[in-house]
Amino acid sequence: MSIRFNIQFNNVNTVWASVLAETLARLGLKTAVICPGSRSAALAVAFAQNPGIEAVPVLDERSAAFWALGLARQGRSAVLVCTSGSAGAHFYPAVIEAYESRMPLLILTADRPPELRDCNAGQTVDQQKLYGSFSSFYSELALPALDRLPYLRQTLIHAWERLHYPVGSVVHLNLPFRDPLAPVSQPDVEQFAAQFPADFFEAIAPAAWPAVALNPAIAPIQPPSERGLIIAGLAQPDAPQAYSTAVARLAEALQVPVLAEGLSPLRNYADLNPSLISTYDLMLRDPELADKLAPDWVIRLGEMPTSKQLRQWLSQIQPRQWIIESTDRNLDPLHGKTTHLRGSVEQFAQQFTQQFAQPDNWPVAPLSPYLDLWLTQEAKYRAALDQQLATLPAQPQLFEGKAAWILSQYLPEHTPLYVASSTPTRDVEFFWRPGNRAIRPYFNRGANGIDGTLSTALGMAHRNQSSVLLTGDLALLHDTNGFLIGRRLVGHLTIVLINNQGGGIFESLPIAAFDPPFEEFFATPQSINFAQLCQTYGVEYELIGSWDQLIQQISVLPAQGLRLLELQTDRKQDAQTRRMLLTSAVLPNNQP
Repeated sequence: MSIRFNIQFNNVNTVWASVLAETLARLGLKTAVICPGSRSAALAVAFAQNPGIEAVPVLDERSAAFWALGLARQGRSAVLVCTSGSAGAHFYPAVIEAYESRMPLLILTADRPPELRDCNAGQTVDQQKLYGSFSSFYSELALPALDRLPYLRQTLIHAWERLHYPVGSVVHLNLPFRDPLAPVSQPDVEQFAAQFPADFFEAIAPAAWPAVALNPAIAPIQPPSERGLIIAGLAQPDAPQAYSTAVARLAEALQVPVLAEGLSPLRNYADLNPSLISTYDLMLRDPELADKLAPDWVIRLGEMPTSKQLRQWLSQIQPRQWIIESTDRNLDPLHGKTTHLRGSVEQFAQQFTQQFAQPDNWPVAPLSPYLDLWLTQEAKYRAALDQQLATLPAQPQLFEGKAAWILSQYLPEHTPLYVASSTPTRDVEFFWRPGNRAIRPYFNRGANGIDGTLSTALGMAHRNQSSVLLTGDLALLHDTNGFLIGRRLVGHLTIVLINNQGGGIFESLPIAAFDPPFEEFFATPQSINFAQLCQTYGVEYELIGSWDQLIQQISVLPAQGLRLLELQTDRKQDAQTRRMLLTSAVLPNNQP
């Protein structure tokens, strides 16, 4: 074995696998998520023995994939490794989410050699292009051979580039291996160590990908009137404060309101943007007010916000729309009069404000009547909503939507917060109060599913600031194998569990009026004792009975370990309370 190169010269497979691991380490790989199996043994050993890579064994492939996705969301590159057969199929839900949300996910599936396929050899399935159109780049590597190491190196460099540029993507490499799978010695290979080129890895270094440039022919835009909006949708920027500052500069230059999705960074840097609007979903439930607020044009940043009310309003109005998006996605589900501008929000704001910059001695223009209307209504709706939430009693039941409101005000500054899909995401959209705590929201909204909720949150929390997961009971139970990763967590995760005995989101849908079969086939309540479940996995548990208790437990987060705080709520009562809070008739929109 060569310490200098971290190469194991036991046999052809170990050389091949350790060259692969060393190449990826030099490209910037930090973590290898290893699922158990025999055919992938050489890969597991190579990653485990490479000092530049954190190798983490994870039993369940589905959890492993979402854990790797959580690492990717916080900017830590990771590779997934599994054995041959159906193992790679368990990665599929995370692959779909990574592809839809343009997150980098590198997958190495070990495979049988060609002569053992289609002949009833054990643990063998067709792994060619296993992920279909959800993989942006696929290649089956050649069988390991000492004279093909330069080919291996170059293929990996290309795959790493496709993983990250021009957008994050899924890359799948299928690796066939012949015996011996274990690192048994082969004398001729051990002798090859003396011939290994001293400069083999010399040209490999982490790449700095250039930013995607805006198309100068269509940017910046020319607003047709003062009745415009900026809609800041779902976004997880690497630098949320810089992102929020750029949006504020753009809003100031245009003198327009900024409608900020609950999962947008903007609500957590509220003082940067005096034009911030957080209660638009409530306002648009009043038809008369919605007509008065209708824009002529919209600049949308990133994905469409969660609010169904906003989507329906925009679909009805069909304003001229520009979408600022740095990836290659089509982000217009409404199929309107839309132009996509490919580039970052920061780029666009700089380009736009330079063109429309005013001299320092230029008089400050008064607020337009349109902007003033939005800000006046925001102040009234925000005050009314906050007052209603503040006075909601904790007995006989806690209202689940208030948990998001509490988190927005009492989490420690800069806390990473993973928000599960379904009801928690909507409660954050409805109730998250703007503030200046710099909370960092994370989410899997590419496919909008509940798959891998716990595992993704654990990946987000790994080697990160003490973190929080806001989730419902079904989303957590769908991924309880994620608890197996808990002892591998370096850092801390607090799970705020809303246990409403089933799928609360369905209570707001028309199907709720049809029972049977609603309760059994849609709400699907599960009789699980979460205290006992936590005891099984060695997770700290506490039942929350009051809002003061929740505030006390989330205001200061532990530094290490895994903890679950359970809020037991009534699903049907929560639906009624939510409808009450979101009914414009109870809010003082007609008061002076």
